[in-house]
Amino acid sequence: MAVEEEGLRVFQSVKIKIGEAKNIPPYPGPNKMRDCYCTVNLDQEEVFRTKIIEKSLCPFYGEDFSCEIPRNFHHLSFYIFDRDVFRRDSSIGKVAVKKEDLQKYHGKDTWFQLQPVSADSEVQGKVHLELRLSEVITDSGVVCHKLATRVSECQGLPIVNGQCDPYAAVCLLGPSRSDAKKTKVKRKTNNPQFDEVFYFEVRTSTETKTSVGTKPPDFIVWEGNWVMYGFRGRTGGRADWYFLQPRENGNKSVKADELGSLRLNIVYTEDHVFPSERYSPLTDLLLQSAHVEVSNERARTRGKEKQNVSTPLRSLLLGEAFLSEKPQDPNTIFRGNSLTSKCIDETMKLAGMHYLQVTLKPIIDEICTEHKPCEIDPVKLKESENLETNRENLRQYVDRIFNVITTSGVRCPTVMCDIFFSLRESAATRFQVDQDVRYTAVSSFIFLRFFAPAILSPNLFQLRPHHPDPCTSRTLTLISKTIQTLGSLAKSKSANFKESYMAAFYDYFNEQKYADSVKNFLDLISSSGRWDQKSIETPIMLKEGFMIKRAQGRNRFGMKNFKKRWFRLTNHEFTYHKTKGEGALCRIPIENILAVERLEEESFKMKNMFQVIQPERALYIQANNCVEARDWIDILTKVSQCNRKRLSTYHPSAYLNGHWLCCKQSIDSAPGCTPCTGGLPANIQLDIDGDRETERIFSLFSTYMSKLVKMQEACGSKSVYDGPEQEEYSTFVIDDPQETYKILKQIVSAVQTLEQQHAQYKRDKFRKTKYGSQEHPIGDKSFQCYIRQQSESSTYSI
Repeated sequence: MAVEEEGLRVFQSVKIKIGEAKNIPPYPGPNKMRDCYCTVNLDQEEVFRTKIIEKSLCPFYGEDFSCEIPRNFHHLSFYIFDRDVFRRDSSIGKVAVKKEDLQKYHGKDTWFQLQPVSADSEVQGKVHLELRLSEVITDSGVVCHKLATRVSECQGLPIVNGQCDPYAAVCLLGPSRSDAKKTKVKRKTNNPQFDEVFYFEVRTSTETKTSVGTKPPDFIVWEGNWVMYGFRGRTGGRADWYFLQPRENGNKSVKADELGSLRLNIVYTEDHVFPSERYSPLTDLLLQSAHVEVSNERARTRGKEKQNVSTPLRSLLLGEAFLSEKPQDPNTIFRGNSLTSKCIDETMKLAGMHYLQVTLKPIIDEICTEHKPCEIDPVKLKESENLETNRENLRQYVDRIFNVITTSGVRCPTVMCDIFFSLRESAATRFQVDQDVRYTAVSSFIFLRFFAPAILSPNLFQLRPHHPDPCTSRTLTLISKTIQTLGSLAKSKSANFKESYMAAFYDYFNEQKYADSVKNFLDLISSSGRWDQKSIETPIMLKEGFMIKRAQGRNRFGMKNFKKRWFRLTNHEFTYHKTKGEGALCRIPIENILAVERLEEESFKMKNMFQVIQPERALYIQANNCVEARDWIDILTKVSQCNRKRLSTYHPSAYLNGHWLCCKQSIDSAPGCTPCTGGLPANIQLDIDGDRETERIFSLFSTYMSKLVKMQEACGSKSVYDGPEQEEYSTFVIDDPQETYKILKQIVSAVQTLEQQHAQYKRDKFRKTKYGSQEHPIGDKSFQCYIRQQSESSTYSI
């Protein structure tokens, strides 16, 4: 979900590794130990929670979290909580990283000191004020000043314990200090509309005039026992937005090491994406390169750069062409980490996530829930465990996972089948003597790079919300090793294991039926045929959780109130229940979902709402946070995107009081007034934003522009005379230096043009930006930093 700006889309994403905390203060009791968990928050909105680590003052989490950020934010915060069985969980401390500081810690393991959590440190939101100072001469001839303060509205106030009933209070500071004047209380909203005016009389004296000029009114919002002080404004007869600020000296002094510390690795990216026509020259060059054959050695890149390049390149080239390698040994085909193999890896992750969930999630959930002992290493065996029992538990798990994989061929996504078909045909053509190469070429991807990693780390493939506990992780490791070996079709399978206990365990599977099942499965997924997935699939749970829904009005006289319900999505239907485990109150078949779109906040004055549009009505739902709302919208869109009756337009607001709030039409069945965002034609299997992927590639080119120029110079030298190669490029084999020089020249030109367009956009935005606007309120330190950078840049340019 992009944040829209003028002629530009801004995509924000974050990848976080929550490592461990240390030196947490002990519990004030005889036990001393704590049961701690960590939350990830956008400002104060929780979007992720780790598992609870019991009885530890140095909890190790080892969890990963990544998400697209669908809205603007100011702080990325991490809170450490101590679970309390009888009372509300207590906060121990927090780490709050400003958005503008995220790049300082990009990709680095960093220890952050935990800071205290208090009402004063949790201030957020902004207020719209109008201040006007005027002179008044009284009947007695005395000159005095009157200050009019209009409190229009607030936005984004924090919700405390599920409630927000704010009011505003304004008082005059200095020698003419006055009592606070208060607005009416606004119930159940964190975006209150006040629109009230207060007048203050300031008597004239040298001292008073000075104080009025330097100390205009403080703005204060009380919410329960919270006190939030506004940014001190100006008295100039103008209306501005102000960020709410904490009280000065509100926090008690705490030593840096009193609350402990938290180790984090944060990767924050921000893509500024132009309209498609800006990227056409670079996109055309990249798509032309998809038809160029690249040798295995030349396609290798370094680890981190390979990941950065392959992810956007995969999305851009997918469906356009196939990038081929020329390996020399059929036994190691596609075993190395080349750019080609990495592109296909990323393609499988993009296209196969639903396939993985349908195939593996039920059995993975069962393994993580049952906690059966499966350790078969005699050295690691616990005293209470039996080796033969553990082997049998492990054998049953391997058998079941092997069966669900080898019988899942009919559900393999079409785009993956097309890739496997090309791999199979290319391998068979290159190694005509080896009859098994058509299998090993495909198994190198589907088993080695797809199923085995997903079994090993289910949380990284959205199969589990958290990293498994150590015992379950060990079980999944043993299963992954066995499945990987079964799928490899190696002639001497026992030799694949370094550990003797694994070789002995594998004897259970030394039967021809396993090899035959693998070959049949590989034949099926590397065929160019098509199947009707839904006629074969059994209902598989894809996502579930509590949300709040508005009654759909199926009964003519029923009340349309909001209720908390347990929602459950399978590949066949979307249902909600009174609570988990009870029967469904409502069932919506997937084929009846015509669109899934966001609902504008103004409809019900509620955030994070979306709508599931059906033939006769829309179901309005509120998710727990903005990331969860985006996840539900994405997965509902994906499972319904091939419905034949999908809508092309929708209403972004609700139908209330006899008309649509968005377009004011009075007929409830009126066609939508806004184009749908999530619909895809039935023959398209992937949702790819080509402009965003090209922007990412441009950013990489821009970062490594000096290397591109050097490479261009190396090609130019070689095309003129066959002189000594530069040391940096001595490993490159340039077959056609003249053609390569031309392509590099075009790439450099396209990248430089985009750099100029980005620079011009920043200059234009800087000129148009108003400090004190709703987008950039007074007191926005990140904007002040932006102004300083732009001023320095402009001065340098001049």
